[in-house]
Amino acid sequence: MRLDDSNLLTALHEGAFEQPLWHSFLLRIRERTNAGYVSLIFRPIDDQPIFELSTGESPPLHLRALFHEKFVRDPLPYRNMREGRVYRFEELIDPAEPLHRAFLDELILPWGMIHSQSIRVAEPGGSEAWLGCLGRADIGSSVSALMSALAPHLRIALRTFATLERERARSTLTSEAFRRLDFGWLTLDARCRIIDMTEHMEQMFRRSTVLRRGRYGRLTPESPTVDRQVTALVKQFAQDPDLPPRAINLARDPLMDMLLRPLRDGSVVSPSPPVAIAYVSGDRWSQADRCDQLVDMFGLLPSEARLAWSIAQGRSIAEAAVELGLTIETARNYSKKIYAKTGSRGQSSWCATC
Repeated sequence: MRLDDSNLLTALHEGAFEQPLWHSFLLRIRERTNAGYVSLIFRPIDDQPIFELSTGESPPLHLRALFHEKFVRDPLPYRNMREGRVYRFEELIDPAEPLHRAFLDELILPWGMIHSQSIRVAEPGGSEAWLGCLGRADIGSSVSALMSALAPHLRIALRTFATLERERARSTLTSEAFRRLDFGWLTLDARCRIIDMTEHMEQMFRRSTVLRRGRYGRLTPESPTVDRQVTALVKQFAQDPDLPPRAINLARDPLMDMLLRPLRDGSVVSPSPPVAIAYVSGDRWSQADRCDQLVDMFGLLPSEARLAWSIAQGRSIAEAAVELGLTIETARNYSKKIYAKTGSRGQSSWCATC
């Protein structure tokens, strides 16, 4: 059999992006080999669940239940197949072994798929895959040759899939962390158009009017002054990627800040290359909400909580006193009470609780 017939390689390499996974590839393999059943089994890494993709005449439900109840956790021979080698069914079953004999008598013979060719491949990260063709009639040497020729390509497809799955898992964890921290990032081209961003940025757009996605996908701050500042910085970064980052306060209550820096390693596949990345951090709670929390947590008076929150934002006692309309002496007396009620030994330690 010629490997490039029926676009097998195309279906194999596109299968990782298809739903259901590798459906077209399995259909074409079955057509090519006249097999009654074709399966592609994956084990992402050791001790992870195995999942199976298949097409054709599946085992009856009672036989599938038997397999999962009795055989799926046992050390069946396919687990010890040499990587890259094609095996016939009889090479994997030892009739003198009770477990193998039960597997043959209770599952394979009632199903009727007694002929098979199968191969195991593995990728460097530890993921494994088994491709199997089963039939009621003999499956000849041409199928074995086809599987051998497919092995290096199947290995590449497995590596692509494993990489995508790892990145998907990492992205999920990162997204959850960003959500909890109320943090996100977005990349911008030279015209301040959004090229890419974290999922959480969409939530921040919906929750606050401080930033939004404007016409043509342009990042548009609510403040015209901030808009001009961001636009000018992005243009400068496009011309000189070695410029230092710049921090911009977007809102005080609730607090929202942006750190804008040049992007020196932007995507090579983007239609409009990104030149800057903006890290945006916000607070879901207003200043009044945070002060109420301090009152509840530490038994502070509202006036003490307001002072604690003001100093936690980086202001000195003198600056906080001016902001809150207090005398320096009153602010110092409040700070002593804050130390006592929060169990802190100094300003840095109780600021960390805010």
